Amino acid sequence: MSEKVKRDNTLIAYFPSFLLDKEKKGFALSGIRERERSLEFFKQWLIKEQIQDIFPEQLEKKHIQKYRKHLQNQQVKDAAIKKHLKTVHDLLEYLEDKGIVPPLPQNNAETDIQKIVNHYFKTKGFSLEEIKKDTKKRKIIYSRYTKPAKDLLELTGSVQEAKKAMDKVALWAKSRNLDYAIETVFKKWPEIENLKPKEKKNKPYFRGDPMVWSKTKRKWFVISRETGDWLEFAGKEEDIEWKEEY
Repeated sequence: MSEKVKRDNTLIAYFPSFLLDKEKKGFALSGIRERERSLEFFKQWLIKEQIQDIFPEQLEKKHIQKYRKHLQNQQVKDAAIKKHLKTVHDLLEYLEDKGIVPPLPQNNAETDIQKIVNHYFKTKGFSLEEIKKDTKKRKIIYSRYTKPAKDLLELTGSVQEAKKAMDKVALWAKSRNLDYAIETVFKKWPEIENLKPKEKKNKPYFRGDPMVWSKTKRKWFVISRETGDWLEFAGKEEDIEWKEEY
């Protein structure tokens, strides 16, 4: 959150810091890879249109509409188009949060309470567009979150500090596979400054099954996910796949 981002780069130059931000916020590796692929699609389109040197503040709604039409012409499936466009919208929201581009004009400006509620859902992986859509469909009962958001604003003193506290709790919870709500910030408030995510460790796998090293037998064993049996590993060291996990 204190990360410094240069404000004189082309749009493409911000792709790596956007992905790094998602990683720091505890997004799953699969989700980050999916966004990385979407950004590559978007980059190739920018190059095709000869606007690869465009600055973030120069990207307009007409560009997004043209990009959508390009994807449709390429016969990309609707579900994939939604994911590609969501990545672009997430990128713009990231640039807004960093103060690199001004917020997109809205007919009804967000109140401070709405900003906090919306930020909570962003930590859960929702875009602003999805929040609005799910609220209309009653999948999200928006009013249920306004009171804790108001209390959080009073506790922290500003929207920015409320977002910082929410980010810390979200990262801490995600690293432990725990669910969290706005109210979790209150429960963790006494230790908020020392709240840290669980450290990631490299864990060994063989063909998708986890492995353990036996100190007594000085051998690797593969734990079958189907039976739970410990099978002696007969492969080579290079056959072991290491995955970074919490």
